Amino acid sequence: MSKMLLLSCCAPCSCAVIEKLFKENVNFSVLFYNPNIHPFEEYEKRRLENEIFCRQRKIPFISLPYDPEIWFQAIKGLEHEPERGKRCFVCFYLRLKQAMDYAKEHGFDIVSSVLGISRYKDMDQVNAAAQKSSFDSGVAYDFTNWRKGGLEQRRHELIKETRMYAQDYCGCIFSNKKRG
Repeated sequence: MSKMLLLSCCAPCSCAVIEKLFKENVNFSVLFYNPNIHPFEEYEKRRLENEIFCRQRKIPFISLPYDPEIWFQAIKGLEHEPERGKRCFVCFYLRLKQAMDYAKEHGFDIVSSVLGISRYKDMDQVNAAAQKSSFDSGVAYDFTNWRKGGLEQRRHELIKETRMYAQDYCGCIFSNKKRG
């Protein structure tokens, strides 16, 4: 049976996908690697909410160390890019590449992510970053569009049902969009 690593940006974005994969008996673990989230208190809220959601369902949860300096170095010179601009591509690539390197090192066959699940993100941009990181790492990527198949509605239901913390921005301190 193949093993999937699901890169999660936060519990609200990944909860319905986690539930679906669990119900389908997919052999998977959730990876939290998000050095783009600022400030640290926000990062910790999101990490903890994600971990609790997984732990309650007995889903393996992996959290890589928080090192925002790696992210700041990667996006240097792109601070003024708009959301969905070049900075976002670099951010997606950095996180996906790290997930794929982790997957390769720990025996996972395929990586998927929820980085494109928000309507505020450009799915084509996420897929391009995934394709590049897959090529660079040699690890397969699952291009499933997690916005479809009723998952968007189920995501909102789960957020309400669990009273989970749902943030109003992607985590990037340069994002000029706060959403309600």
